[in-house]
Amino acid sequence: GLVIDGRTLSTIFQGGLEEKFLELARRCSSVLCCRSTPLQKSMVVKLVRRHLKVMTLSIGDGANDVSMIQAADVGIGISGQEGMQAVMASDFAISRFKHLKKLLLVHGHWCYARLAKMVIYFFYKNVCYVNLLFWYQFFCGFSGSTMVDYWQMIFFNLFFTSLPPLLFGVLDKDVSAETLLQLPELYKNGQ
Repeated sequence: GLVIDGRTLSTIFQGGLEEKFLELARRCSSVLCCRSTPLQKSMVVKLVRRHLKVMTLSIGDGANDVSMIQAADVGIGISGQEGMQAVMASDFAISRFKHLKKLLLVHGHWCYARLAKMVIYFFYKNVCYVNLLFWYQFFCGFSGSTMVDYWQMIFFNLFFTSLPPLLFGVLDKDVSAETLLQLPELYKNGQ
């Protein structure tokens, strides 16, 4: 692991040593930046995003973490004694740090699986509808006449676009929460 403080970070950023810092950080299993300013926190996140081309996640609990949370792809705010600034600037909010594991491993897995299924569903629904319109044009001699009434088209999109996402969002849980917490490597299967 690598532990680096704010003074060292300022030396790295002012001396143009960002690439060497990233090369060292990539060889470590974890990197901890302590005693750093809010600007330095956001600069580290931006440096990782820009040079390594990876998704970043920032977690903070106070006003000094807002710039870091906003610089990341996904920001998580922890509501605590330092106020609600981090929560207001974040994408997700949790009440305690211990809930982070369940947020990432359980809800993240379920959300990923649901979104993947819904993308396929919407693609299939639109292909079916456009396919009907395409073949109808051969039947009517490309006259431009409409195949269905506007009310039927509205109800088609209303029922086939609103009901299945609601059902998927509530009922679709491919793996139980207990299994996902016991086997964190299941998160990679969706990717």
